[in-house]
Amino acid sequence: MRQLFKKYRQQQMSDSFLTAAFLSLSGGLQDAYTYLSRGGVFANAQTGNIVLFSHSVFEGNRQDAIHYLIPLLSFALGVAAAEGMRYLFQKNRGIHWRQGVLLCEIGLLFFVGFMPESYNLAANALVSFSCAMQVQAFRKVNGYSFASTMCIGNIRSGMDALCTYLGTKNTEYLRKALAYFGIILLFALGAGLGGVFLKRFGLYTIWFSCALLLIGFLLMFIQQETD
Repeated sequence: MRQLFKKYRQQQMSDSFLTAAFLSLSGGLQDAYTYLSRGGVFANAQTGNIVLFSHSVFEGNRQDAIHYLIPLLSFALGVAAAEGMRYLFQKNRGIHWRQGVLLCEIGLLFFVGFMPESYNLAANALVSFSCAMQVQAFRKVNGYSFASTMCIGNIRSGMDALCTYLGTKNTEYLRKALAYFGIILLFALGAGLGGVFLKRFGLYTIWFSCALLLIGFLLMFIQQETD
C-alpha cells in the first residue's frame, strides 16, 4: 500500500489512471442515464445528437430538433464554463480548479436527480453541461490525451498504440494501449451499471455518478496539482 501511495504521489492525481477510472465510470453511467431514462438523448456523445438534430430538421420536426439542440448548446457552454473556472481559480491555494469543476458537476447532477420526467429537456441540458466541464478539465491519463465521457478517440488512440507496439515491440506503446482499453472498459462498465441501477433506483441513479465524482475529487488531495 505504501508503494502504491508513493507511485501516485509521483504524478498529478488528475492525470492518474486511478482518478480517470472513477471519472470514466461516471461518464458511462451518465450517458446510459440520459439515453435510457431522459428521452433518448446522449449526454456525452454529441455526435449522435448532431445526427438526430439534423434528421429532425430535415423532417420538419421542430420539437425533436430542439430536444437535441439544447444538449448540444449546453455542452458547448460547459466547455466555456470549465475554461472560465480555470482562468478565475487556477491560483487558488485552497482547492485546485479541477476540483472546483468536480464540485460544480456533483452539485448539478445531484439536482438532476430531483427533476421529474416532465423536465427531461432541462435535465439533459444540465448533464451535458457537466459532462463538458469534465471532459475539458480532465484530458490526460498517465500523460496520454484521453476523454472520460466518450470513447471514439480512446478507441483510435488505443488501436494506434497497439499497432505501433506490434511493429516496434516498444513496451511503452503497449502500456499506452492498455491504459486506453482500460478506460474504455470502465466506461462500458459504468454504462452497464447505469442500466441496472435505473431499474431499481429510477431517476435517482444519477446520484451514483455523484458518488464516483466525489471519490475523484478526494483523490486529488493526495498530490498537489500544478496546472
